[in-house]
Amino acid sequence: MAVLEHLEPKKVFQFFEELCQIPHGTFDMERISNHCAAFGRERGLETIQDEVGNVIIKKPGTTGYENSEPIILQGHMDMVCEKKPGTTHDFKNDPLKLRIVDGNVMATDTTLGADNGVAVAIAMALLDSDDIPHPPLEVLFTVDEETGMGGATAIDMSIFKGRMLLNMDSEDEGIFTAGCAGGINIENHIPVKKEKAEGTLVTLHVHNLLGGHSGIDIPLQRGNANKMMGRLLDNISSDVDFVLTEVNGGSKANVISFDTTAKLVVKAEDAAKVAEIANNLKEIWDVEFMGDEPTLTVDVTEEAGVSVDAFDKDSTDRVISYLIIVPNGVIEYSRKLKGSVETSLNIGIVETCEDYVRGCYQIRSSVESKKQQLRQNIERCGKVVGGTTVITGDYPAWQYNPESKLRTIMIDTYTQMYGKAPEVVTIHAGLECGLFLGKRPDLDCISIGSNLKDVHSFNESMDIKSAERTWDYVKAVLANLK
Repeated sequence: MAVLEHLEPKKVFQFFEELCQIPHGTFDMERISNHCAAFGRERGLETIQDEVGNVIIKKPGTTGYENSEPIILQGHMDMVCEKKPGTTHDFKNDPLKLRIVDGNVMATDTTLGADNGVAVAIAMALLDSDDIPHPPLEVLFTVDEETGMGGATAIDMSIFKGRMLLNMDSEDEGIFTAGCAGGINIENHIPVKKEKAEGTLVTLHVHNLLGGHSGIDIPLQRGNANKMMGRLLDNISSDVDFVLTEVNGGSKANVISFDTTAKLVVKAEDAAKVAEIANNLKEIWDVEFMGDEPTLTVDVTEEAGVSVDAFDKDSTDRVISYLIIVPNGVIEYSRKLKGSVETSLNIGIVETCEDYVRGCYQIRSSVESKKQQLRQNIERCGKVVGGTTVITGDYPAWQYNPESKLRTIMIDTYTQMYGKAPEVVTIHAGLECGLFLGKRPDLDCISIGSNLKDVHSFNESMDIKSAERTWDYVKAVLANLK
């Protein structure tokens, strides 16, 4: 028995639940791409699956709309794969375990993938219909949006005849996105030398933070476990002589790290001092967060009499220095849109590799020059501690278009349906529209979505009634595009 089969609209939730049975984390796209392509072909629709896995499905306009201007409906197929610590879920093989909680769809201890599975499901329901009026539809499902926007980078926009593009990757009903920040994915590699170390192995674990989306949630000033671990190690180094064996935290550059572990070797008589410093800093953090990180936990365990490979003293000091000096969080607010974040970055991953420590960031800015300046800052931080820098992705901002025909139609439709105008915003998060516009400057883009909460975290949820209203609204917009 399907968990969502009694929900309305039936087709939307049916197709969403089917997507949830197929593993589809970023860079694991073959199965979901094949599923979407088969969906189109089974219905006799023109279907294109490009070399990277993007899927394009075209459907003619219904009676009376045959000669209307086509509209591109777009969402991405990949999801962020995050799970609650200790959960055994295997994102490569296991289906998501769906549940309904207080009017919301959630997954059990994992991300839900409503970002952006709900968009794919809505588009599928439209493609499957035979009684919904609409102009010619050109549906685009992209791959690998969450890290680097690889699908949008690779897509050939000459495939499309439409000049209007409705992206459905926003997360707040009634808030229309008409511009977004650009971004850079960047890594520092800090070289480390290793040697044998003997003593007591102390494991530090900063965890149970809220985490969240590195763009949408960045102004909330949630704790970043990677930066917090740097502060803890720095405090310990003031009173205790030690060497690191590893430091690891976070799994995605675009997720605020909520769990970081470090291991260090100390003299047996100093282990108690390390625990004392960690407990003291935990108390300080509780005061500083003022209740905003209610489940923050700092654990300290020890193992006496070890002999292990560890960083040498110089490498230990350089890694700690690096974690302290790298910026994180909101850098600047917009001078034009008061209260809106203009530039930020997130150190989402710290990972100990064979001979270096890797720090991975997502930089975001609505101002290209500020984005590049922050890139230079990160490169400089790496250089100061003897490291190197690698750019793994760079995508442009989507500038607000004051002459949008599509936005006008959508605002009028929303106002007619709900008796109030929607809010139109630009956001501090990356959307694929910027890349599409770079290829087709004549595109008229807007982004909408259903109410989603805590995306990119294992608390992600989708409001059921909001998804139903979004479905009704999209149908009304298509009817008004005659």
